[in-house]
Amino acid sequence: MHYRKLGTTEAEVSEIGYGAWGIGGNQWQGGKDDESLKALRRSFELGVNFVDTALAYGDGHSERLVGDVVRKTFHRIYVATKIPPRNKVWPASPSTPISEVFPYDHIIHATEESLRNLKVEQIYLQQFHVWTDAWTDTDEWRRAIEDLRASGKVRYFGVSVSEHDPNSALEVVKTGLISSVQVIYNIFDQSAEKNLFPLCQKNKVGVLARVPLDEGGLTETITEDTQFAPGEFRESYFRGDRKRQVVEHVDALKRDLQSLPGSLPEIALRFCLSHPAVTSVVPGMRRVATVESSCRAASAGKLDAETLAVLKRHAWDRNFYE
Repeated sequence: MHYRKLGTTEAEVSEIGYGAWGIGGNQWQGGKDDESLKALRRSFELGVNFVDTALAYGDGHSERLVGDVVRKTFHRIYVATKIPPRNKVWPASPSTPISEVFPYDHIIHATEESLRNLKVEQIYLQQFHVWTDAWTDTDEWRRAIEDLRASGKVRYFGVSVSEHDPNSALEVVKTGLISSVQVIYNIFDQSAEKNLFPLCQKNKVGVLARVPLDEGGLTETITEDTQFAPGEFRESYFRGDRKRQVVEHVDALKRDLQSLPGSLPEIALRFCLSHPAVTSVVPGMRRVATVESSCRAASAGKLDAETLAVLKRHAWDRNFYE
């Protein structure tokens, strides 16, 4: 495992982080706690030292699982979690006042609930789970993070950027108040490269690349006949003819990558790690096999310029979250 510095913090975090949405269980079917715990422990054995969870993942269930394993681990694990929007609306709307989404008391209470779930004294990285730059100049979130830092309950803050809208966090990056942004970045969605990544590099803000495998679209496991359990998040994400679209794009990718060793998921993770702005990639890893495959991708290193040029042509402008 290789490590990269997270913004201006003192942390050297693993290039592969553990994305813990899937182990929350509320929108992902088929996962079992014992399997999730094995995967989490295996990731730490392989050098992963960064975990990204959220209070909204299973109403704190993911945080409780993460905390249980972290407390029993002998080396330092950096835990990041997130404050859910009080109005429970994703993504954020610029027309919604911050008082309806992140009022001062909500930020404080959500952080304290996460501390109880994790059973730790301090959250290393606390993130706002939605964001719009319409809120950047408001006072409530600034007072809350100042007070939480002063109390020692939070070490650093970050924001999770709205789906397929990396430009919605450009102004907050300039404030100097956040240490990281978490943004969708993968072979299909390369939009963060245009404005957000250069700005993060200029301001020394860390980048956490989420959804690197397009919710499974880049795993080679989605076919036109794939069925998801009723109520699972991906049942909606891949609804209608979207599975067919994914298959067509993946087939085109595979044709262009025939001579490159490694599976498509491993190449997809290496694509993310090849950008110098990216600090850590946080795929969902509910199973030990996924953990091991993801960590192999990190050990394989960056992709060469020729391969990256090929992958640039596979950027796909669409939003399956809508």
